[in-house]
Amino acid sequence: MKFNNKIVLITGGASGIGKIMGRLALERGAEALVIWDINVANIEATKSEYGALGRVVGYQVNVADSEAVAAAYGRVKSEVGDVDILINCAGIVRGNRTFDRQSVEDIRLTMDINVTACMVVALQVLPDMIARNSGHICNIASAAGMLSLPKMSVYAASKWAVIGWSDSVRIELQQMHSAVRITTIAPYFINTGMFDGVRSRLFPILDPERTSRKIVRAIERNRDFRGLPFGFHFIRFWQGVLPVTVFDFLFGKCCGIYSVMDHFTGRR
Repeated sequence: MKFNNKIVLITGGASGIGKIMGRLALERGAEALVIWDINVANIEATKSEYGALGRVVGYQVNVADSEAVAAAYGRVKSEVGDVDILINCAGIVRGNRTFDRQSVEDIRLTMDINVTACMVVALQVLPDMIARNSGHICNIASAAGMLSLPKMSVYAASKWAVIGWSDSVRIELQQMHSAVRITTIAPYFINTGMFDGVRSRLFPILDPERTSRKIVRAIERNRDFRGLPFGFHFIRFWQGVLPVTVFDFLFGKCCGIYSVMDHFTGRR
């Protein structure tokens, strides 16, 4: 779906790749950019920065709160209009502890924001899109949703869930013969601060600008799924072919995949 003359809603849209994709949407002629974020200061800064590019509307929304999501969506419909493109980009990671050291609070918060929020926001937008037979939802998952990684078990679980849910909805829409499209994105670590301290020998940490552009192009081309970088798919191939012990040794130990989170600090 092209962005020209479209109303674009981005969760987590006041920082990281969410903010960059907002700018790209406006540069492509979006009628309005709607930002949902928890950080009011970042919302106001983004509105000020992008104001010259087009109409930017921001709402403070805790996407983990279903009632807040419903209320905010009602405001968007009445104040801005029907959402044509939704990009579910809000997400968190809660450290690099092994699972036995996780707290129930961290588990619930990670799943609420990374998984349930995507579903709750889509549940508001999707029925209207289906009724209009037009719209596009892009869900930002993670390469961690395709490959198990130690010291990020809860985060990985949340992203596995996003990929499974997102692609299931894609198939449902296809079976309905609906023109509404779903794009699932699974990027490697992106240099936005969220994964500061991560050390990767096999693949470079992704550049936010280039990654955002690839995601936007995937939406424009109605791609069903996009893994970033493309080379990551070869790991998935070998994961399916090799015995687990061989894969763990070659990729986990020799290539260092299983130690990427050892020096994680995250955004301070």
